[in-house]
Amino acid sequence: MWFLVLSFAASFLVSLWVVRNADRLERLAGDHQLDGPQKFHGRAVPRIGGVAIVFGVLAGVIWLLAQDAAKGVVAIVLLACAFPVFAAGLAEDLTKSQSPRRRLFFTAVSAALAVGLADAVITRTAIPGLDWVVGFPLGAALVTVFVVTGVANAVNIIDGFNGLASMCVVLMLAGLAYVAFQIGDSLIGWLALAGIGAVLGFFAWNFPGGLVFLGDGGAYFLGFYLAELAILLLHRNPLLSPMFPLLLCIYPVFETLFSIYRRKWLRGRPVGMPDAAHLHSLIYRRFLRWAAGEATPREQAMRNSMTSPYLWMLCSLSVVPAVLWYDDTPVLAGCIVLFGVNYVLLYWRIVRFKTPRWMAFRRSR
Repeated sequence: MWFLVLSFAASFLVSLWVVRNADRLERLAGDHQLDGPQKFHGRAVPRIGGVAIVFGVLAGVIWLLAQDAAKGVVAIVLLACAFPVFAAGLAEDLTKSQSPRRRLFFTAVSAALAVGLADAVITRTAIPGLDWVVGFPLGAALVTVFVVTGVANAVNIIDGFNGLASMCVVLMLAGLAYVAFQIGDSLIGWLALAGIGAVLGFFAWNFPGGLVFLGDGGAYFLGFYLAELAILLLHRNPLLSPMFPLLLCIYPVFETLFSIYRRKWLRGRPVGMPDAAHLHSLIYRRFLRWAAGEATPREQAMRNSMTSPYLWMLCSLSVVPAVLWYDDTPVLAGCIVLFGVNYVLLYWRIVRFKTPRWMAFRRSR
């Protein structure tokens, strides 16, 4: 418990410092762009919440190092591997000049470092053909780098509303921690708990008021951290199904794949071009944008935050079965297919204004 509390406290205090110094940081780290296709806030907000999360995880890792030197060294190495991806994201938060391609490149660099230094590599997938590829060291390394880069980018994509990406990562890390302790891998369990504490320390200031944002540094770091812990758990435990990490992270992953399909084949636009047609954006625009309340930054932040719980529920629909059947590949594969079908049906209904009743926002009288 103290492990979780320490990570939370460090992240909470750094986030508090950022919030208290928001005016001083506004020019350097404030998100001033309020009218983009994926912008839903009403005032400039510091977007360096990732710094607080890294400090929170680091505090937990230092505690682990003091308790168990062997496990602590592995954790330190993993954090060192994360430096390029976090630095690239933070550079974008501070300068607004880093292209998506450059951020993805440094994410791949971090993933490659983790393959070489932390032995975080995918060697089995339960997917015909791909299992043959990862049977070779080079193939395993390339697939691992691709997967980690994809998951990190996917978490960044769903970072559109207060608390959305951060709470989804908490849910996925909670599932990871539970399974890790169930199968006796305490290292991954403790590291997952450190991530949960660090994210919750930031979350306390991000949701619902939106006083600090995750930023690209935070989103890419969390995506990298989540992917690496899942890969390490799979690599270190042969009884774990290869489908477990995929189902655990399927919401952001499927959101990314569907966005690529929608932009490239349905709309004929570049894959990297931002738009306002993500599922979370549609939920906000169709249900909550015109909800009751004054047109003040505070009310706008509250409406922004009201979008996130819908997606938390969607995320939990993959995390729960992943935890329940973490060693049953056929069941997990079926759940992945079922999630994809339900996602597409839900998206189709919202686009055509045939919203399920349970999602309809009702004004208070």
